[in-house]
Amino acid sequence: MAPGPLPLVAGLVALFVASPLVFVGLQAAQAGSGSARRQLARPVVGTLLWHTVALTTVVTAGTLVLGFTAAYLVERTDLPGRRAWTVALAMPLAVPEFVHGYSWVSLFPQVQGYGGAVLVMTSSLYPLVFLPVAATLRHTDASAEEVARSLGRGRLATLWRVTLPLTRPALAGGALLVSLYLLGEYGAFAMLRYTTFATTIYNEFQTSFDMASASLLTLALVGLALLLVALDARAARRGRVVREGATGRGCAPMALGHWKPVAVGALAAVVGVTLGVPVFALVHWLVRGSSTTLPSASVVTETATTLGYSLSAAALATAAAVPVALYSWRRPTRLARTVERAAYLTRALPGIAVALSVVYFAIRYAQPLYQQPSLLVAGYVVLFFPLALTSVRASLAHVPHGVEDVARSLGVRRIAVLGRVTLPLILPGLGAAFAMVTLTASTELTATLLLRPTGTETLATQFWIYTTGLSYGAAAPYAAVMVALSVPAVLMLTRRTLGTRTTTPREN
Repeated sequence: MAPGPLPLVAGLVALFVASPLVFVGLQAAQAGSGSARRQLARPVVGTLLWHTVALTTVVTAGTLVLGFTAAYLVERTDLPGRRAWTVALAMPLAVPEFVHGYSWVSLFPQVQGYGGAVLVMTSSLYPLVFLPVAATLRHTDASAEEVARSLGRGRLATLWRVTLPLTRPALAGGALLVSLYLLGEYGAFAMLRYTTFATTIYNEFQTSFDMASASLLTLALVGLALLLVALDARAARRGRVVREGATGRGCAPMALGHWKPVAVGALAAVVGVTLGVPVFALVHWLVRGSSTTLPSASVVTETATTLGYSLSAAALATAAAVPVALYSWRRPTRLARTVERAAYLTRALPGIAVALSVVYFAIRYAQPLYQQPSLLVAGYVVLFFPLALTSVRASLAHVPHGVEDVARSLGVRRIAVLGRVTLPLILPGLGAAFAMVTLTASTELTATLLLRPTGTETLATQFWIYTTGLSYGAAAPYAAVMVALSVPAVLMLTRRTLGTRTTTPREN
């Protein structure tokens, strides 16, 4: 059967999504080798590298400890109210990182620099470890842990020798997500007065419009991101220790005994710091902020603008993900896998790198499009395409192989098979992809600051304008709307990640 235009369309989509790396490389090459060496040999580059690596190392380690401990308490012990704890521990994801930074700085101005960055980013990013580890513990067969205990191993020995290795892939994946977020974050670090590659790249571009210097620093940042992805791939290969064919049979929860009040208190403290502080700050500034002007008309306008851009990007990203996912699903060849992995490449690209590449493309090859709405939508599509592709690919995995061939054998044309058979079967996945991209794009800040049309503001950029002017009360309504828009996405992510608990009572 002829392959049709699907490989060509999928290849063009992958090329478009992965193009930022090419454009950043081209821009950096214009500086010349001598200038590039001088730029990268500056003392500030070493300082930025130290700041970025030190922060990434400590925050990632902190999120691993916090996320694993919380997941273990929720999934492996008789902690009361485990469902409520699960939602509360995942909910900090609904608060964008720069809103976390705003909350802490507006209430406690002394929270700045390295210590402040570690505190704020650890408290906002640990759910990226908590959710995958909790999902692993919930769906992994617990027989190995039961065998270890029956052989006389204590709780700590079983935890160290059995449970921890079982969750190694989830820990590695969570650590990668946390690290990539840290590399690309701008708003929170700018608010906390902590310089990293992302903050310096943005400042150099905004203050001197030095594209070459900014692109060289961006290449260094991309190099760090790709190094993290390579380390994650190696850890994932070494961590495939989950027994094939595992049934996901749970075990009876471990009794905490007199440690139960301590565990409840510890989790309450975590939720209070990670979720309570942002919620209190928003309520405080909404109710008592002296700079609050309650610009209701502006909030409505920025909300409509934000949703307009987000919905457009979500529609395009979801539509673009279909041919790539279909190609890799229908034809599991090496070329198809390469196209799919290339499309995932932007997962490792910080938002500042994508934004600079789009700016470079517009200035060099499409000047009339510079600072036009279409360019901002294109940037969102590139940034959030992996989210859409993941959802569409997951939904295709549940479609029985051969169903399209059966339809074709009945004389139905290829395009009709797609519209009448395949797309209806993956409709829930398309909806999930659309929702995830919409809600994620609605809180994007860094790329939006660089790509938004002149005179256009979104919720994130208007919030940023007020906070940079220390008008915390005026910024609060925009932050509250962003958080409200993100809550459904976090609830959906929590439900999809954890699924249903399968517990089998322990035999006496």
